[in-house]
Amino acid sequence: MPIDKVVLALHAALQAKYGDAGLARIGKALRALVAADKRRGLATVVIHLDDEAEMAPYGGPTPAVADARAVKNAIDRIAATALPHYMMLLGGPDVMPMVPITNPAYSGPEGDSDRHVPSDLPYACEAPYSTNPNRFLGPTRVVGRLPDLIGASKPTLLTQLINAAARSKPRPRSDFQSSFGLSAEAWAKSTALSLTNTFGHADGLLISPPKGPRWSANQLAPRVHFINCHGGDSVPEYYGQPPDKDEFPLAHHAKHLRGKVSAGTVVAAECCYGAQLYDPADAAGQKGIALTYLEDGAAAVFGSTTIAYGPCEGNGSADLICQYFIQQILGGSSLGRAALEARQKFAGARTHLDPYDLKTLMQFYLLGDPSAQPVAATAHSLTRGKAFRKAFANMQDRTVRNLRRERLEREGNYLGQALPALRPIDQAPGDKVATALKAMTRESGLQGKLTHLSFEIAPPKRGNKTGPQRRVHIVKGRRPVHEAGTSALRVVALVATEEDGQLIHVRRLHSR
Repeated sequence: MPIDKVVLALHAALQAKYGDAGLARIGKALRALVAADKRRGLATVVIHLDDEAEMAPYGGPTPAVADARAVKNAIDRIAATALPHYMMLLGGPDVMPMVPITNPAYSGPEGDSDRHVPSDLPYACEAPYSTNPNRFLGPTRVVGRLPDLIGASKPTLLTQLINAAARSKPRPRSDFQSSFGLSAEAWAKSTALSLTNTFGHADGLLISPPKGPRWSANQLAPRVHFINCHGGDSVPEYYGQPPDKDEFPLAHHAKHLRGKVSAGTVVAAECCYGAQLYDPADAAGQKGIALTYLEDGAAAVFGSTTIAYGPCEGNGSADLICQYFIQQILGGSSLGRAALEARQKFAGARTHLDPYDLKTLMQFYLLGDPSAQPVAATAHSLTRGKAFRKAFANMQDRTVRNLRRERLEREGNYLGQALPALRPIDQAPGDKVATALKAMTRESGLQGKLTHLSFEIAPPKRGNKTGPQRRVHIVKGRRPVHEAGTSALRVVALVATEEDGQLIHVRRLHSR
């Protein structure tokens, strides 16, 4: 029988965390999800990657203590054999590891301090396990993660989220007409552009400061939340910022969400660490804001695991991938398909991915059931006719999904082959480029110790000819600040593209 959806879990890790009683509760919830999916026309199976019997059709189990490499290898075998339309990773990174991708934008404690980017993107790609970001430019699979609470001893939250996934159903597009749009004041123009691109307007955009963080139930009621604020490592809040000031007042806090989030809400958070999963013990017992959203009824959070980037005005990096995700949701895509389409659109809109684009592609991921469809698709009038209904009376939903997956696989495979790799080099920019960058660095007011990085882009092939030689050069500075007792980094970077000695493109990015 064809398999539409696989729930991927690790038995030993869940048992060690929750014990036999907890494991039984999780199993009961998963059986209810499988039954609910069947009623929705989805054939769902639960596969424990370390279970010998369950993995027998797929080449055998992973080791009892599975790392990201073993998990990736097992998922690749399942994807190649079962050809599922949806793959759902069960649990947080302590029970279902993420792949530690090397951060191409890393520049040490004086800049981007993320040596690695914890990522689910490799699970969405056919390329074998690697920590090289260039290996995962062409995602083809629909993948999402239903998280649990790191540090918990009882699976209360996990079973709650599984049960919520079982109850989920599409809602009319009219239920998603409005949005809770929240922006740091310094990035208001950028956020307004994102909202206008998505909804046709930016009416009601909320700015911090002066507003926040105690939002009313009425303000939080819209089922789309688009947030462009600062975030921090292992903190349950997002921060605002006045223009040109190193002030970061609270804009949004997990503790003010309880009882205010509408069922089925979809969140896109551009913030640094916007969808990070951490142990609440690291934040005075407060769950992260992404997990709190899900606990309070949200269907999904799309956000970053690490430091994210975007411009003050205009759109780029985090702005783009987040608005692409929401746009696909509004068009009727499932959560997982929207995440895949957002990744493909983000990567496909560029001739090459610079280090920040690469990091953006790796760090943004989906928390939620990838098969859930928040917005009901709008049918054409032809589908309401008797002749149409008769002609397609026996059509299976899987057949239609097969056509979509064929297109998405083609697009992902093309991107994986066509996008050039990025290779770090020890080579300064040419004199003209160096002079221009120096002046822009001075005008941008970059402070602290500056970091310089250079990369070579594999030249594109045009027929029998090799394209021009391109390089990417980065100048990066940092601003140390203190927010509510938590140290944070505010990184500003100039990213310049050089072609045959000429400066052909430059942009300035700010850490979110």
